[in-house]
Amino acid sequence: MTVAPAADIELAREIDIVESRVPKRATLESLLRQHALSSDVTTAIVEAVRTVFNPRSLRVDQPYRIAMTLDGLFREFSYDIDADRFLRVVLLQNVPAGPPQFNVEVISRPKETTFAAVAAEISKEQPSLIGTFDALGEHVALALQLATIFGGEVDFNSDLQVGDRFEVLFERMTRDDEFVGYGAIKAAVITNGGRRLTAIRYVGTDGKASWFDENGRSLRRQFLRSPLPFEPRVTSRFSYRRLHPIHGNVRPHLGVDFGAPTGTRVMSVAAGVVVSAGFQGGAGRMVRVRHSGGYETSYLHLSGFAKGIRAGVRVDQGDLLGYVGSSGDATGPHLDYRISKNGVFVNPLAELAKMPKGDPIAPNAREAFANEAGLLMTDLRDRLAAAALAATAAPAPPPGTPERIH
Repeated sequence: MTVAPAADIELAREIDIVESRVPKRATLESLLRQHALSSDVTTAIVEAVRTVFNPRSLRVDQPYRIAMTLDGLFREFSYDIDADRFLRVVLLQNVPAGPPQFNVEVISRPKETTFAAVAAEISKEQPSLIGTFDALGEHVALALQLATIFGGEVDFNSDLQVGDRFEVLFERMTRDDEFVGYGAIKAAVITNGGRRLTAIRYVGTDGKASWFDENGRSLRRQFLRSPLPFEPRVTSRFSYRRLHPIHGNVRPHLGVDFGAPTGTRVMSVAAGVVVSAGFQGGAGRMVRVRHSGGYETSYLHLSGFAKGIRAGVRVDQGDLLGYVGSSGDATGPHLDYRISKNGVFVNPLAELAKMPKGDPIAPNAREAFANEAGLLMTDLRDRLAAAALAATAAPAPPPGTPERIH
């Protein structure tokens, strides 16, 4: 006798799960009320969450998930704070009578960090650093990090030439085999116009990381060569007599104008303290930063300020100040960048050439640095060589295709 396979038994659904994204101007309280939770439960959840997370700090379009019984009783809520953490609220069962109680925690998502290496070359087809790394399938963040490291040695706005080569050893972060970001660049070599420049990341006894060449000389200058990531064009230079494009009269232009799209990131060229951040008439939205050595930098016509930028805040070299715009007296989006020394405005392009380098590796750390540098440079060379060998065994890519090495 043939026995028919038993049919699956359909169990009654007991929990209703809603997955959505945070709408504009939402707080945790308003979000929960949208799901018809009672006011006492909503209040209890908000107060419980407040112990580990600001309930008013929900970000627009971040995913969240809420689970309730079919008759509308709350069971669980989770919210993605960022790529690395999420908030979870779970109703505690079998508790004594009284207000509802919850287990609330911010949970870190585990990530895997591995070393990877990539090599690329500037070509006619890919003449920019961003374009070259994008063609390799790497995110712009890796190119920006490399440009920041070598920002005191290479002007990525104008110094790149066809044939310039980049070799980079870096940390790649994944979660469940999905790329989630980059860690630190550990070592890099740039060949630029016949110059060979190296960068080794080294953490000093103070716990701070910096970059040095193979001989322990610092790559860090007091000022970056540009407050923009790279690839801006100079649209107006420093001058004591310039015809103003709006007012039509001749007046001094005490800075350098960089043409760039609205929203381009504007970075502090050096460590310092924010003197002011606000709207300043014809200068529009402007940030001023005071640095050591009597220097002060100004960033004009911004479209907006970075989070937390206000008078009295300390910033480090490369920290985000705001975004390119056309506020104030401006005919289009650009950054008016100015440097003053001891109260007198100076030509930014000429002044940057005078900036001294940072301190070299201390004598008592040279041996440790040399060992670290040797290991990193060997790792970089070995990974590139292994990938090149593997590439020779694979079908040749179309002409002009950049090299990708992991």
